[in-house]
Amino acid sequence: MTKTWLELGVPKNIISGLVARGIESPFPVQEATLPDALAGNDICGKAPTGSGKTLAFGIAIAAKVTKSRPGRPTGLVLVPTRELAAQVAKEISLLCGGSDIRVSAVYGGAGYGPQVKAARASSIVVATPGRLEDLIKRRDLDLGAVAVAVIDEADRMADMGFMPAVKRIMRSVTTNRQTLLFSATLDGDIDLLIREFQNSPKRHAVATAENAGEIDHLFWNVSRDNRTKVLAEIATQYERAIVFCRTKHGSDRLAGNLESMGINTCVIHGNRSQAQREKALEQFRRGKATVMVATDVAARGIHIDAVPVVVHFDMPEDPKDYIHRSGRTGRAGMKGTVISLIDKSMRRTTTSLCRGMKFDVIYDEPNFDLSEPAKPVRPGEIGAVVATLLKVESD
Repeated sequence: MTKTWLELGVPKNIISGLVARGIESPFPVQEATLPDALAGNDICGKAPTGSGKTLAFGIAIAAKVTKSRPGRPTGLVLVPTRELAAQVAKEISLLCGGSDIRVSAVYGGAGYGPQVKAARASSIVVATPGRLEDLIKRRDLDLGAVAVAVIDEADRMADMGFMPAVKRIMRSVTTNRQTLLFSATLDGDIDLLIREFQNSPKRHAVATAENAGEIDHLFWNVSRDNRTKVLAEIATQYERAIVFCRTKHGSDRLAGNLESMGINTCVIHGNRSQAQREKALEQFRRGKATVMVATDVAARGIHIDAVPVVVHFDMPEDPKDYIHRSGRTGRAGMKGTVISLIDKSMRRTTTSLCRGMKFDVIYDEPNFDLSEPAKPVRPGEIGAVVATLLKVESD
């Protein structure tokens, strides 16, 4: 039986804010980690994307951090992307509502002035590694007073080459701290992080077949020349869609084609400025854009609830990228659909990719009757996919 927020030890002022937002009970990752985190233990957590881990560590840091002196934050969250930094900072700010704890985000692609001013006045700083190191070198921030440090999506930071910077940053934080680490995998570089920067961490892994089964995975036979037409029909039927392309140029070209067909579209990729990326996210959240076209920069960097469908316009090369792209739908226990558009030339590589995820592909013709989806991969099979990739260990 699910415990209440109060039974998990969450302070009443934070509970009031959660309930006001309609978040009346915890998800499994929050129920598993919060008692240990609120008790002051280091946490080593594995959980699938969309499971609610941001709220898990957000509640912990909001409950434990105290007001800081200028330029000496008492709470730190490291994340891999600018979008994630902005979203995590917003979530923690909501959790701190009504208190005197200020939260700010620092990341590259934006001017130093406003970020420095906000960060120096904040008790909790949410940061990407590169920009944070810049602020430390400029002596705008000193991490010697950090009491709670969070390393979020550690595996993604390792994939992006940030691990040396993460280690340098953590070595500049006082050793008398609590460290909460979340990652999809806990081997290799991540294991080294755990060994160096955590003290007897409490380990939790949350990835249930129930959560995974909320997503249907469909593989449709579609010729290359017909992909955009089929995609337009998907967008019309589902009303909102995140579409993944392999390249920046391909993303721009597809967005232009969809716009010419009368479908409001926004784009996110590495060549877009921070202002452009934030505008795109806002357009999609508010429904001004029906389709968001993105490269893998958005696979883990954005959190938008109630996205009914994700489309792989171009298939990724790595199974982990497939899972993290697909995780933009079916979040927090909601129903989701993932559709991959596959032509004959892509079948062999797609079959190989899926074998790497331990499930068989069922290729079918496009079917827009949403009441009877076209032979989805069964939930149990998807549960096996997630379990295999995350190497889940039941507590």
